[in-house]
Amino acid sequence: MSEYRLLSLEELQEMEKEFVNYLVVNGIAAEDWERMKNEEPTKAERLIELFSDMVFETIMRNVQYLEYREKKEIITFQCLEDKLVLVGMKADGDSDADFTSQEYIKKAMVSPPDGLKVYTSEKKYQKKREIEIFEMTQRGCIISEGNMFKTLCLALE
Repeated sequence: MSEYRLLSLEELQEMEKEFVNYLVVNGIAAEDWERMKNEEPTKAERLIELFSDMVFETIMRNVQYLEYREKKEIITFQCLEDKLVLVGMKADGDSDADFTSQEYIKKAMVSPPDGLKVYTSEKKYQKKREIEIFEMTQRGCIISEGNMFKTLCLALE
């Protein structure tokens, strides 16, 4: 059973070189792979599962920041080794805020509108760090460079 999810056919095609290297490292030549796909599809699928897990594990291990945006709220996360640090900003209900718009965010940074609340929180991981981060990306968080997190931290001061 895969820890993450299977890479899609498109994702596998984009990573063809890496997958070929993975097969070679595991002692599987091109002709052996072709034979395995035809004669032992379960075994071939298991190799794809293991490769997919390795890819996602590597990506998630390197994630330092995540963002989640809705029209009236933006939530940023710093992914530390043992916990998540959350810094968010929420607009009150009658605001014209739109945190899904880069233009609105740029404008709000220069001249913050009324009715914005910045908040913070921390949470220890309930599962393995990489699994929890992966699940967050599956629910809509995007991996970021952390600029918004750092900007919101300054707003807290």
